[in-house]
Amino acid sequence: MRYTLKDYQDDAVGDVLGHLERARHDWHRWQSPIAFSLTATTGAGKTVMAAAVIEALFDGSADHDFEPDPGAVVLWFTDDPSLNEQTRFRLMDAADQIAHSRLEVIENTFNREKLEAGKVYFLNAQKLSRNSLLVKGAPEGGLLEGRDVPPDARAFTMWDTLANTIADEDLTLYLVLDEAHRGMRSPTKRARAERATIVQRLVNGANGVPPVPIVWGISATVERFDDAMAVATGRTTYPPVRVDPARVQESGLLKDDIRLEFPTESGTFDTVLLARATRKVREATELWQAYADREGASAEAVRPLLVVQVPNKPSDELLLDAFTTIDETWPELAPDAMAHVFGEHTDIRLGGFDVPYISPELVEDRRHIRVLFAKDAISTGWDCPRAEVLVSFRPAQDETHITQLLGRMVRTPLARRVPGDDLLNSVVCVLPHFNRSTAADVARAMVGDREHDADGTGGGDGRRVMVVPVDMHPNPAVPETVWDALEKLPSQTLPRRVARPLRRLMALAHALSRDGLRDDARKEAYRELCAVLDGLAGRHRERLEAAREDVIEVGGETINIGVFAREVSPAGSFVEIADDRAVEAHFQAAGRALTPDLARVYAEHIAVGDEDDDGLFDAHVQVAALARLEGAGEELDREADQLASRWFDTHRVAIKSLPDERRTAYDEIKGLSPEPQRIEILRPRVRTEETEDLNGGRLPTRTGHLMTDDDGHFPVGTLNRWEIGVLDAEMDREGFQAWYRNPSRPSEDALAVAYQDGQGHWRRMCPDFVFFHGDDHDLKISIVDPHGTHLGDALDKLRGLAAFAEEFGEELHRVEAIAEIDGDLRVLDLKEAGVRQAVEAATDPAALYCSGAASSY
Repeated sequence: MRYTLKDYQDDAVGDVLGHLERARHDWHRWQSPIAFSLTATTGAGKTVMAAAVIEALFDGSADHDFEPDPGAVVLWFTDDPSLNEQTRFRLMDAADQIAHSRLEVIENTFNREKLEAGKVYFLNAQKLSRNSLLVKGAPEGGLLEGRDVPPDARAFTMWDTLANTIADEDLTLYLVLDEAHRGMRSPTKRARAERATIVQRLVNGANGVPPVPIVWGISATVERFDDAMAVATGRTTYPPVRVDPARVQESGLLKDDIRLEFPTESGTFDTVLLARATRKVREATELWQAYADREGASAEAVRPLLVVQVPNKPSDELLLDAFTTIDETWPELAPDAMAHVFGEHTDIRLGGFDVPYISPELVEDRRHIRVLFAKDAISTGWDCPRAEVLVSFRPAQDETHITQLLGRMVRTPLARRVPGDDLLNSVVCVLPHFNRSTAADVARAMVGDREHDADGTGGGDGRRVMVVPVDMHPNPAVPETVWDALEKLPSQTLPRRVARPLRRLMALAHALSRDGLRDDARKEAYRELCAVLDGLAGRHRERLEAAREDVIEVGGETINIGVFAREVSPAGSFVEIADDRAVEAHFQAAGRALTPDLARVYAEHIAVGDEDDDGLFDAHVQVAALARLEGAGEELDREADQLASRWFDTHRVAIKSLPDERRTAYDEIKGLSPEPQRIEILRPRVRTEETEDLNGGRLPTRTGHLMTDDDGHFPVGTLNRWEIGVLDAEMDREGFQAWYRNPSRPSEDALAVAYQDGQGHWRRMCPDFVFFHGDDHDLKISIVDPHGTHLGDALDKLRGLAAFAEEFGEELHRVEAIAEIDGDLRVLDLKEAGVRQAVEAATDPAALYCSGAASSY
């Protein structure tokens, strides 16, 4: 893969590969057709995950210990040919091992007996409709008979090709049903019925066409795939692979905050609010330019986009008013900066304005376009990360159309969160025809409320929808010693379920070399690892020689079968020397154990050539034999882990001084570990908080926070009564200097604590408060977490916080968990070993706070 997968993507890829491996076995052994789905919210990177899966299907995966399927054929099926084309380019962009020649769009001229192994074919529903040339002349959904001749004299219809592919025992057909988009939702009842019939025939088989062996649905909402599979008779379904939306939000791929703006009084405010939206895009342009300047010469500024959503039949008057308002509000806007994506595909010439049509997928890269006019959800599968402000002239009952479009705008333009800047991590939605009540429906959809989020556009825990936000900046009254202390606080990465120390070391070496922090780091890493393999070879000569014989010798047995007596009797055994292909297969298997790059480098390291032979055959045998030695992989992993840890320590200060993009990359590399790794908090730059409740009432505030508004206040409306009581009590303690409301989502400016949930999956929680007491010479830092006992993960989080206190307690004054029990506040001092033992042994969090392990707060 050209991209380093996010942790949730890597986990999902592993789960999908596990399903595919099992499905392949079930199909070839039992002829049992299989179906399952991958479900992830819009923006999670489903195509990137699919690319990693397909790459592993064709070429194997060392990280997931997955052997390739030499007979794999992938058929990618959607309703939309343009979406297929987008997907094809995305697969090529994401996966470096899937070459252009392995990706083929099935056109009407396609005419082959069967599909070819090792290729991805793209097919859309229209190509299987009754009038399509691909199937014309065949019986309804069936195969050609010998007497049938298609009108174009083709040898095979598409149904023939599929039937022949499925019947070939050396091939495995994997159908990717990309139905999460418009696929199974055609606009008319007749079209929907025809699409459903085509999918039924494809999945179930009909008129001599057998069912597709393995169906993998990719969906934003699992219900759609379940509906499609409900008509699939005799098909075994595996549990869906579900990606937790909270992990997607945590990754930084999606914007954290959605700001809704609407009029608070009656009247027509279309042009007023459009002018406001235009000013916001101008301001965002300046902010992104300032950020690029701060990041350095290599950073290119984001060019934010204003999206103007109009009704399906906008009047010339509405369009002309919009063009004029934008032009007057943004006088420096270039003449070619406005475009549209209306379905008519024709340029608009109106009142002296020339607004051309542009294909939606081109908008992201056409940086000169700064204003885009659209109608519904623009286009199937379209997204534009630089789209930052939406103003919608749709009426209030059209919240579905608005959320569909807004869901396409939530990707972060840098594919990562901007550390500590809530403003640049947000998208603005201006709704001239909405009020607070109707805007709430949009808000519920965008945070994943099932009743309002039919398209899977909502985020998980961590996404916020705000209506009256305030942007706060560093409090000038807070001394620099407090800020320094914040930046030195420990935070933790989210462990990776599949994490090879070898992979982490090589990623670190590549990064250090790229950033000029350690010259030839990759060569140095390989030199160290080759030395480990040399040592293994020297210590285990006898075992290694036996392993070599296993590699170069192919053993077999001869048996006699009596023709008349019908008896089987052994007749001896034989041994043959393995040929190049057999040794190469063993070498490829060694690459999965040692990583392909290390296997190659070590083979070159030990190869001894002469005039007639480069020595690589013997070297490949040696590498294959070494990989079979028990404990070889574990010893390599230990050495790689130790070397990576030394390099992280050595270059810690230099890494912290890098631009955000590179510093974030090192945090991701550090996180390539099965155990939580320490990282440090970054200083926040802009903090956004809500200032009003749902009814429009002003929220309470407190002073002394690290981030404040112009008046030195910080809103505390998200805190409940007793949490505010804890805050006030801590502020009243002697020596109080400052406090920090830890962000609720794990981000670069948050103190995050890793914990395992009831299923053994790693998660991260963010304790509510960090308090600073004392003075510049004796600054005491405390983590105080008021948390309810009623939630199912309360004990899991307590155990994670207890483990954090045990590891980092010496750096902290207090680590305390607080709960309200029968009106009284009870506290667990997690720096106490006895309290941590009680937490580990507890089965009921409420009972734990009532026990002797806790005390009154």
